[in-house]
Amino acid sequence: MSLLLCLFFSPALSLNNGLGRTPQMGWNSWNHFGCNINETVFQIAGQQLIETGLSKLGYIYVNIDDCWSLKSRDANGQIVPDPIKFPNGITGLASYLHNIGLKLGIYSDAGTETCQGYPGSLGHEVTDANSFASWNVDYLKYDNCYNENIPALKRYPPMRDALNATNREIFYSICNWGQENPWVWGNATGNSWRTTQDISDHWSSMMINFYMNSRYAKYAGPGGWNDPDMLEVGNGGMTFNEYVTHFSLWAMVKAPLIIGCDMGTISQSTLSILNNADIIALNQDPLGVQAECINGCDYANYISGAQANVFVVPLAGGDKAVSITNWGTYNMTYTFDLTKIGVTGQATIKDLWTKEVQTSNAIHVTGLQKHSVKVYRITSNSLDI
Repeated sequence: MSLLLCLFFSPALSLNNGLGRTPQMGWNSWNHFGCNINETVFQIAGQQLIETGLSKLGYIYVNIDDCWSLKSRDANGQIVPDPIKFPNGITGLASYLHNIGLKLGIYSDAGTETCQGYPGSLGHEVTDANSFASWNVDYLKYDNCYNENIPALKRYPPMRDALNATNREIFYSICNWGQENPWVWGNATGNSWRTTQDISDHWSSMMINFYMNSRYAKYAGPGGWNDPDMLEVGNGGMTFNEYVTHFSLWAMVKAPLIIGCDMGTISQSTLSILNNADIIALNQDPLGVQAECINGCDYANYISGAQANVFVVPLAGGDKAVSITNWGTYNMTYTFDLTKIGVTGQATIKDLWTKEVQTSNAIHVTGLQKHSVKVYRITSNSLDI
């Protein structure tokens, strides 16, 4: 077995709470709505996940982000949901989503305040974890603002322990922006950990986050995932081809697939990206290996786009997937010899976007447009795995 393929199988320890055996999928309010949230926003998002069929593809979490509570705790030291935004409380929203087959996520911060100035959970971990559990929450995104310069390893494990002590299954998403090497300790602390700063709805932001995240593949695996931040697909700041690239690459590297657009006005073109079952299958593959770069891997190439950027990932059952990305601004022609990934002889090559299937010993890409990607699933009886 080649050194490259050995790297694919580097073991990754992970938090053993039974969750996150594949990357989490769902929807979050922040990228589109920011603080302009209320109960109806989440009900609509949930309804649309069901009606569009996205829930059947794995998008099951509906996640509240910042700004959901009152600005002060009550006399008992508990966080209080804003009664105007959430007239039925978080429990009422949880019941609504659970009744239609979805799960509810909530947000807090490993600091004294959230990023928008609402109560944080630092020093209140047990109280807040008990509140979340009593409200039937299924997911916690735990941010990093107002952290008092206390090391992350003193702030994030207490919430892990408090969540576990509730005896409710709550997915734990660490959001400390890639600071203090969370890929090293995150896999014993949470189910996913942010490897980057916040994403924005621009090609350059997506590119930087993808590059940064790609360096930590060996730390990811079933139970714990590298997180380059949520999806911007459908928010309007990138072209259709750029969103296809964004979604494809997030899937290849086993990033969480958390939709961030307005589900109430989602377009058919956006849906055509988010509902590609073949691409989602790469992300949700039970082998749980993060794709790694084998061509055009240095940061200068991401900036210049001079070379084809190639990622490869092994899949359960012996298949492999290959992505070829044109980071540049000119059309690209490229040939990828399958012997580079241990495939000898003829193989079945399926283009996961066009659905075209061919038999060959190489992938031939002609006229790949700027900021575009090709993703292929390779099936062969001669895979060296």
